[in-house]
Amino acid sequence: MKITIEAIVRADIETVWSCWNSPDDIVNWNAASDDWHTTTASVDLRVGGQTSSRMEAKDGSMGFDFVGTFTTIVEHELIEFELEDARTVRVQFKGSDGFVKITETFDAEDENEIEMQRAGWQAILNRFAAYTEEKLK
Repeated sequence: MKITIEAIVRADIETVWSCWNSPDDIVNWNAASDDWHTTTASVDLRVGGQTSSRMEAKDGSMGFDFVGTFTTIVEHELIEFELEDARTVRVQFKGSDGFVKITETFDAEDENEIEMQRAGWQAILNRFAAYTEEKLK
């Protein structure tokens, strides 16, 4: 099953693209809640390159690695990648007049309920939007 989430970011496409793909930025926004954080991130933004991040609970109780291999990259428009468990992720960027609409579609995993997955990914996307907009102030 595929899940789709969306957010509107009040920023130009160049800033959105940079914040989405910069490890220095990713560690600041990539968490579903305040009790989680991303401790490391790397991005080799090219087809065949990898994206990787380490997400951990701030209390140290759990953590996991999120690793994918880029399959499609269209600068300022589209990123697709395949996760280590063969699930796919598609991120579309549509910019106009100082706004960027991000639409993210991903294959659901089997461990957690669909709504929990949707809520978690949406929370991360919302944090991205807030972080990116705040960075422009």
